[in-house]
Amino acid sequence: MAARLKQCVVRRRDGPEQHGVAASCLRELRDKACGVLAIDKPITLVLAEDGTIVDDEDYFLCLPPNTKFVALAKDEKWSSKSLDSGTSWLSESVDEVDSAAEKWKQLARQLKDDLSNIILMSEEDLQVLIDVPRSELAEELAQSETKVQVLQDTLQQVLDRREEERQSRQLLELYLEALKTEDSILSKAAEPEAAARKEMDVVDTGTSSTDTSATTALSDQVLTALKEKPAPELCLDSQDLELVLKADTAALASALGWDKQKAGALQSACDQELSKRLQQVQTLHSLRSTSKGKKTLPWGDWPSAKRRK
Repeated sequence: MAARLKQCVVRRRDGPEQHGVAASCLRELRDKACGVLAIDKPITLVLAEDGTIVDDEDYFLCLPPNTKFVALAKDEKWSSKSLDSGTSWLSESVDEVDSAAEKWKQLARQLKDDLSNIILMSEEDLQVLIDVPRSELAEELAQSETKVQVLQDTLQQVLDRREEERQSRQLLELYLEALKTEDSILSKAAEPEAAARKEMDVVDTGTSSTDTSATTALSDQVLTALKEKPAPELCLDSQDLELVLKADTAALASALGWDKQKAGALQSACDQELSKRLQQVQTLHSLRSTSKGKKTLPWGDWPSAKRRK
C-alpha cells in the first residue's frame, strides 16, 4: 500500500516566503524543506505556532494536515521573534496559507458534480481528499459521514490499485531488462564485432538526441515526476497527461535528458493511460444515462469499500 502523504507548510525562521510540501515521513519533510528553502543540512523543524521541536516520527504522524513548520539551520534557534515573523507571514499571505484547504474543497466540488472525476484525478489529489477529516468532507458534500467513509475508502482503493499497477509494471520491466541483458551477452559472445558496432550506434544516437534546444510547456513538478517516478503516467492527472502528449517528442527528450525513443515510449504510455481513464468515464456516463433519468451517480449505490480478493 502506498504511504500516505501529509500536507505541510514550511518557511525559514526570518523569511516570510512559505511553501506547501507533501511528505509521508519526517525525514522526507526535512529533505524537501532543505530543497525548497535552499538550506543546507542538517536542519531542525519546529512548530511555527510555539517553537516545539519535531524530531519524533510518531509525533509527526499525529500532527494534523497543513501543520506549519519553521526550518532552523544548524546554528539557528527559534524565538518569539520567529512567532512575530510567522504572524506577519500569515497575515500577508492568507490566500497561500489557505490554498491547501481551498484545494480539497475544489476537489470535493468536482466529486459533488460527478463522482466519475475520481478516475481523472492525480494520486496527489486522491491523497488530499483521503486526508480531509470525514466530518468536514461530509459537510462540503452534503452527505452523511457513513457515505463519506465509503467514498474515502474507495479513493484509497483507487490509489492502491495505481500503486499495485506501478509495481507490476516495474516487475515486468525488470523481467524484460533481464531478457535483454541475457540476449546481449549471447550476442556479444557470438558476434563481438557486430555488438561493438551496435554499441557505438547507440552512443551516437543518444548524443544526437540531446542536442536539441527545444523546450516544453511542462512544469518543473511534472518533469520531476516523469524523471523520478516509476510508471509516472499513473501519478499524473488527466490535464498533465494531455500536456505530455502535446509536447514535441524531441523537446520532451531534451528536457528529460533522454533519447527520443524513450521519450516516445513515455508519451505512448501516457496516451494509453489517458485513453483508459476517458473510456472508464464514458462507460460510467453511459450507465448513468440508462438509470431511470438520474443525473448523478447515486451515492447510495456507490460500491462497497471492501475490496474483492
